[in-house]
Amino acid sequence: MRLGAHLEGDGVRFAVFSGVADAVDLCLFDEDGQETRHPLEPGDGDIWHGRVPGAGHGTRYGFRVHGPWDPAAGLRCNAAKLLLDPYARAIDGEVRWDDALSGGSDADSAPFVPRSVVSAEPFDWTGDQAPGTALTDSVIYEAHVKGLTRLHPEVPEQLRGTYAGVAHAAVIAHLQRLGVTAIELLPVHQFVHDRALVARGLRNYWGYQSIGYFAPHNEYAASADPVAEFKRMVKALHAAGIEVLLDVVFNHTAEGDEHGPTLCLRGLDNAAYYRLDDDRSRYVDTTGVGNTLDAHRPHGLRLIMDSLRYWATEMHVDGFRFDLAASLGRTRSDFDPFGGFLDAVGQDPVLAEVKLIAEPWDIGHGGYDLGNFPPGWSEWNGRYRDTVRDFWRAAPGTLADFATRLTGSADLYGHGRRPTASINLVTVHDGFTLTDLVSYDAKHNEANGEDNRDGTDDNRSWNCGVEGPTDDPAVLELRARQRRNLLATLLLSDGVPLLLGGDELGRTQRGNNNAYCQDNPISWVDWSGDDQLVEFVATLLRIRREHAVFRRGRFFADGELVWRRPDGTAMQAGDWRDANARAVAVGGSAGLLLVNAWWEPLTFRLPDDHGWTVELDTANGTAGRAASASVDLAGRSLVLLSAS
Repeated sequence: MRLGAHLEGDGVRFAVFSGVADAVDLCLFDEDGQETRHPLEPGDGDIWHGRVPGAGHGTRYGFRVHGPWDPAAGLRCNAAKLLLDPYARAIDGEVRWDDALSGGSDADSAPFVPRSVVSAEPFDWTGDQAPGTALTDSVIYEAHVKGLTRLHPEVPEQLRGTYAGVAHAAVIAHLQRLGVTAIELLPVHQFVHDRALVARGLRNYWGYQSIGYFAPHNEYAASADPVAEFKRMVKALHAAGIEVLLDVVFNHTAEGDEHGPTLCLRGLDNAAYYRLDDDRSRYVDTTGVGNTLDAHRPHGLRLIMDSLRYWATEMHVDGFRFDLAASLGRTRSDFDPFGGFLDAVGQDPVLAEVKLIAEPWDIGHGGYDLGNFPPGWSEWNGRYRDTVRDFWRAAPGTLADFATRLTGSADLYGHGRRPTASINLVTVHDGFTLTDLVSYDAKHNEANGEDNRDGTDDNRSWNCGVEGPTDDPAVLELRARQRRNLLATLLLSDGVPLLLGGDELGRTQRGNNNAYCQDNPISWVDWSGDDQLVEFVATLLRIRREHAVFRRGRFFADGELVWRRPDGTAMQAGDWRDANARAVAVGGSAGLLLVNAWWEPLTFRLPDDHGWTVELDTANGTAGRAASASVDLAGRSLVLLSAS
């Protein structure tokens, strides 16, 4: 039986799973908020169901589960708690924090929790066609639905910060100008603003506290129907040739640890959905937020798989980025690339057609699993990020690893996978923006209210001589050059580049490297930014499109590339081991990439078999000039040459 709420004749059939319930009530709410209860019938597979004549699109509802309350045994049923339908296609309202949300309280939680909503309105997908961009040709733009357009001057005020805002012609034109092929949206599943944040006057801006895996977050809708508005956004982006990827959070839910609220899965069947310790009273936590969804057990796995198929088939999204995906690959404890969830995804015919991207780590034992996901998956490459940052801040001994990252990370993916398994990134939502990466040596998270203790201290950043804002022209010029160096490396590396939305505009978070709770201009994109940098990114992506060497589906074979010292001689083993080596030339007869991370100018001697033309220079913006025997590179700069 299908779970959730679905039209059936002149009514709606509701179905929900609970293997521990003694009885389940369906609770319907009228326009005045009055509740009417309908007992559901037990069915096969512990699915409770019932049909309500006259119900339809827009009907508000929830569930109450009568059953055992024995937390020591992992049983947390309490009919005083109104529960969301885990399969609700839409959700109305938000959590209002009150002690009644505690699972052990006898107080009715209904006044403080959102309602599930029947969503059954047909949508006209006529003409929609998925772009189907190959991974080799993909360029991903990571963005936040609200933050992308909240300050956009060309988006009408009522549409800013919404799905409709993302679909606005001015936003789409910007993405097309850049040349990105996909937008990856931070979580859009219905989520909860944490109690501790609300108490400090803050919000869960990033959205990594999901509670509704089928429902578009209602705060991002300009209209009364988030589902239809989300679909219109997807259709508009597809018409522009842009894919839609979703950052999904299946590793945990907003219900937190045993002290958290009872909102949905905990009250339905706690042990069926969450990983519990051996004594059953506490939650296994490999995520750092209190609980871990059990993707190894049938009902947790079914929930995840049904959600993924729903978004792919009915919402027409083109792929998913899985937050803390190592938790999904765990069986009883350690990560297993052939575990239940990864096997289920690997054989699913629907999911075989979409992009699958893992954040390949969590905080559990052995939780750093970069390079360990099975074929068919791509991974956020944290090794790429760290190496590229270190190289351009002139950290010693990084040249050899830099060369490996530049050419697709064969050490990680060269055994049965391809360069497209590497999602190359320098900055993402979690950490410094690109501008802050070259402007701050240390994090400045005071606005988060945690005494600057939150966020990583391992930023691998360099402020170019001054911490934070400055009027010093030499420092500003160096920072601008460093941004161009990092962007050029990212967008000319083999693998799939991921660009943090707003970096092309010079967006700053004022040194905050953990702006998860900053739903304000600290996080929102400022569209009055650097148009020259926008044009630089567009130029890089044009070059990437025009030269297949930057979009390879295979790793380079031995001898395909020639690596040279600045003096033109071939690199030897000792050169790669030299901790002070910070410059290299790489290429072949058609083109050369010259890289100088040294702080002094260097002269690169060129092969003399023909002439060369400068296509890109991160220190001198003049393209098209001729080069013959040699090229002078400024300190900390990169030059791309093509054969003339």
